[in-house]
Amino acid sequence: MIAPTAMYSTTIPNSKPSEFILPGLFSDCHYPLRLNPHCYPVSRASEQWLLNGASLAEPKITKFMGLHAGELTAACYPDADAFHLRVCSDFMNWLFNMDDWLDEFDVDGTWGMRDCCISAFRDPINFQTEKLAAKMCKSYFSRFTQTGGPGCTERFIHTMDLFFIAVVKQADDRAKGHIRDLESYITVRRDTSGCKPCFALIEYAAQIDLPDEVMSHPVIMAMEEATNDVVTWSNDIFSYNVEQSRRDGMHNMIEVLMDEQGLDLQSAVDYIGQLCKDSVQHFEDNRTILPSWGEELDRQVAIYIDGLQNWIIATLHWSFDSNRYFGKDGHAVKRNRTVKLLPKRPLH
Repeated sequence: MIAPTAMYSTTIPNSKPSEFILPGLFSDCHYPLRLNPHCYPVSRASEQWLLNGASLAEPKITKFMGLHAGELTAACYPDADAFHLRVCSDFMNWLFNMDDWLDEFDVDGTWGMRDCCISAFRDPINFQTEKLAAKMCKSYFSRFTQTGGPGCTERFIHTMDLFFIAVVKQADDRAKGHIRDLESYITVRRDTSGCKPCFALIEYAAQIDLPDEVMSHPVIMAMEEATNDVVTWSNDIFSYNVEQSRRDGMHNMIEVLMDEQGLDLQSAVDYIGQLCKDSVQHFEDNRTILPSWGEELDRQVAIYIDGLQNWIIATLHWSFDSNRYFGKDGHAVKRNRTVKLLPKRPLH
């Protein structure tokens, strides 16, 4: 883990804060934002697929339509053709909904969902299930396997398993009211983020299949980790307001820092901002020491690294374009960086 360089005060003010200021995440991140030309038709078709497959009802339909996961997907995979973009978009819509569903699951329910979905990935054609979420896995993954290489396919399934296992730990923490220390939180969060299977989709979307000797290289792994950390830790900042209003902030680095280090809200946000800045620097430092595997593999590695970079910049911009974190105020918040705290929901 990269230790932040700045020092922060740990005095907790007597009065509760009413707002906090976002760190200047864009000032540290100058990557170009690109949008796939197939974005809008694919996004709309994928949304319809999710609505049909998940049987959502209001108010969840309206909430889902404000997510704009298709636009995020189109910025993460800007060079994919329409077929591959659609599979990625279906997965992303499914993953966001799965994330919301699992918030309401206990440990046993999460294990059950994991068994069902992993079985669907292992044999998307023949596996039979009545679970809507797993039927949707069969739908997008049967299309994935038509062109996905063996290495990339295995990486996707393995990292999805890591996601479910980590979400089980999160459900257990939630049931016990347990807030993790920073180190163990980061370990679990790198898997609950769902970033790792999305990185396998970089290979899938580009129709490449990198060998294990490349994917297990420390420099590649460090760049993946730095990408995951920027995406995930900035997401903890963006999602905190909604989570604290639901009284559900335990699986969030802000809450972890306030609990473990006694930081006030703004100091915790600033601390995470520094960690994000350090992670972008870590990404760039590793880019300069990438080894060579020969001309053709180097070309494919460059595509993969470009895909990681797309993930960093796409999620930063999308977080303000989506209604998920800031409602209709995303563009104003992006401009003035002030987040006004929502009132906490009444206890039942």
